[in-house]
Parts: sequence; C-alpha cells; structure tokens
Amino acid sequence: MPPASLATICGTNWPNCPTSALLRAVESRFYADLPIVGPVLDLGSGDGSFAAQTFAKPLDVGLDPWKPPMAEARRRGAHAALTLADAARMPFSDASFNTVISNSVLEHIPEIEPVVAEAFRVLKPGGHFIFCGPNERFAEWLIGGYVLGNTYRRWFNRIARHVRTDSEATWRARLAGHGFEVAGAWNYFSPRATQALELGHFFGLPNLISKKVLGQWVLFPNKANLGLRALYASLKPIYDEPTGMPATQLFVVARKPASAP
Repeated sequence: MPPASLATICGTNWPNCPTSALLRAVESRFYADLPIVGPVLDLGSGDGSFAAQTFAKPLDVGLDPWKPPMAEARRRGAHAALTLADAARMPFSDASFNTVISNSVLEHIPEIEPVVAEAFRVLKPGGHFIFCGPNERFAEWLIGGYVLGNTYRRWFNRIARHVRTDSEATWRARLAGHGFEVAGAWNYFSPRATQALELGHFFGLPNLISKKVLGQWVLFPNKANLGLRALYASLKPIYDEPTGMPATQLFVVARKPASAP
C-alpha cells in the first residue's frame, strides 16, 4: 500500500489544499511500513480523501457518523463498504477486524473512552489500532500565539475542532486502561510545518469558497496549475523533515494482545 506523495496530494482534489495536504501527505507515507492487515476498518473515514490517496486498494469498511461526507466517499470508492454509525457504538461483531485506523479523527470526538473500548472490542487478538492527531504542543508555536497569547491558541484549536490535544503519556495510559499494548509511537510535524498549516487556514479561504460555489476544492488539480506547482515547491522542504521532537503531532501504533479474549 504505497503512500501518496506530496506532489500527488497537492495535485488532487484534497480539502483546502494549503491547509491539510501537507499534514496528510506526511501521515500518508507512514502507512507504507505499518502492519495494515485486512480486514481493515477506517474509523472516521470522512469523504474518503485520505484512504483514496494513501492506499492502493479500497479499505474493507469506512465508518463515519455524517451523511454528506459519506456520500462523497461513496463516489470515491476508497472503501469496499461504508457504514453510517457512531464510533462509540459500532455495529460490528467482536473480533471483526485485523486493523483499525483512525487518521486525525480522535481529537474531534468529545467522549473518547467508549471509542477506544469499541476499537479494542472489534479487533481480533493480535490486531492493530493505528491513529494520529495533535499532541499537547500543537498550539505552542502558532504565529498568532506569539502576538495574542493563549486566547489565540484556544481560538485556533476551536476552529480546528480539537476537543483534545493529548500527550503520548496520556494516550499510553488510556490505551493500557482498555487493554492495548503500544507497539510504537512517535512525534512528527515541526513548529515550521505547524505554522504553514496555521497560515493555510487563512490562505485556503478561496478553496473553501470554490468548494461551496462550484463543488470543488481545487479548480485545476493538475501539473499545469502554476499555483499548485509553487505550493509544492514551498512545502517540499517541510515534507522532507524527519520525525522527532520538537513536533506537534503524535502517531501511535497500538496492539490488542494475542492472548486477549
């Protein structure tokens, strides 16, 4: 399952390209080296953009609670099946999946404990729960924060719809409480990358207008678009940055013990 490149993502119909393409491209490449064994559940599959650009074949099941993005996901064909349901009450039997992925979703869910419990339940023993999202340092280096302080940092988290930005220690304790073992965890996305993401929220406004009016985030998603080519050139050095600290995002690979019932 090869990851999408930054050039691929910036040249396709990704939501608000300057805002999310950089982060999604970085996350996408992690999956090439991970134990993605089917059947796979995509928890919080949204409009199918990430799955379509990251995986060479459709994932087995996409689950999301919102109808409009699911209609778009159905057109993309990135999942063999789509289920409209709440992640805290998944309509699947115990031990239904070998892998559950949730890419930049859990930070938006207010009641997270039932969701983690459900992920454990639907996984087969030995299966993996793979997820990512902002860590506790997400707002620390925001440009606006240097000027307006914590008021701006709280506001930016609010417009990003973050209800949590938990540390690795918090996630390790939470996962252990539900029976998971952590097979791997790393921080990624530097302060510079996060500032590019921050600015993209503002400079991406024309993309939002295009989506609302014309139904398409990027009007000319191809190599002939000089704007996308310039965007790619400016983001490529950030995309190539190594993982590690200081960083503002956390990627976790958790495992349900083989001995679990």
